[in-house]
Amino acid sequence: MAETTVAEVMAELAELEDPKTREVNEKHGDDHGVNLSKLRALAKRLRTQQELACQLWETDDTAARLLAILICRPKAFERDELDVMLREARTPKVHDWLVNYVVKKNPHSEQLRLAWSADPDPVVASAGWALTTERVAKKPEGLDLAGLLDVIESEMKDAPDRLQWAMNHCLAQIGIEHAEHRARAIDIGERLKVLKDYPTPPNCTSPFAPIWISEMVRRQHDK
Repeated sequence: MAETTVAEVMAELAELEDPKTREVNEKHGDDHGVNLSKLRALAKRLRTQQELACQLWETDDTAARLLAILICRPKAFERDELDVMLREARTPKVHDWLVNYVVKKNPHSEQLRLAWSADPDPVVASAGWALTTERVAKKPEGLDLAGLLDVIESEMKDAPDRLQWAMNHCLAQIGIEHAEHRARAIDIGERLKVLKDYPTPPNCTSPFAPIWISEMVRRQHDK
């Protein structure tokens, strides 16, 4: 399907649109109605097509952008391109997928992590924290974990929702991965009480950091 056009893809996405799926997605701020399993199946069929991905991104359509993320070459983007794309990513799902599926695999990810973490836009800053959480788990060398806990302790409580969520994830990851900081991470979580009352489905782990940390550490010990 090397010569697939944007018009053909947009027509197929329109056929996959489901009102009930859109209704559910819109509650989370995502304005599309395409089942993600069907979207992934379409991406698998299209395979990697960088030019088509860029054209789909330019449509500003949420489903098209999610598809673009799945068929692009993450390492092909320049740093400034990704910075623009993140700021254009209007919806939470596009933002989340762009960071996790593209930026994390891009050679400029560390530069972007540092720049975004200091950005005054809380949504952009949340991407910086997501990249920091990735480093906490996989490549903590050179990170000032105590300093990160200082920032979380002073800023997380009053941070806007998406930034707060990203900082909380980083707090939990520090507590899970780094035993020497675990007691402090749990203490910060208990005092700030961020996401303590978050509705958690049965068989899912609460995002409240003290519970999250304790549960993941228990699982590690049980292995």
